[in-house]
Amino acid sequence: MRNERTSLLPVIVGAALIRAGRLLACARARPPELAGWWELPGGKVEPGESERDALLRECREELAVPVIVGDQIGPTVPIPGREAVLKVYLATLVGEAEPQPLEHAELRWLAPDRFDSVAWLPADAPILAAIHGLLPAPAH
Repeated sequence: MRNERTSLLPVIVGAALIRAGRLLACARARPPELAGWWELPGGKVEPGESERDALLRECREELAVPVIVGDQIGPTVPIPGREAVLKVYLATLVGEAEPQPLEHAELRWLAPDRFDSVAWLPADAPILAAIHGLLPAPAH
């Protein structure tokens, strides 16, 4: 999906934070037109900042947690209605820090069979499919 056009667009990075087979989902608090939609934590890569450094900063700012950034997961996704692309990286929490909803209305740890229990932003859908494939099926 990478082409010359998407490689020149601004990048939004997201963190696929996984703990005990569950993915961290965040409910947007703002802007008003996106409030209540769910997303992976992250944000814009600033000028002169690497994608990994942006994700480290965003996790500190949004969740008050340090993370280790791993590999990109899933495709690079054009964001509907914006001239930008989304790139999501696997990320691991460092130490015992518990994510805090500093910029979100709510946080939830979702098992793969509960991914569809929240209304995700459209750009996250192809990423969720890739994450789903990495996680073990829940025991019943």
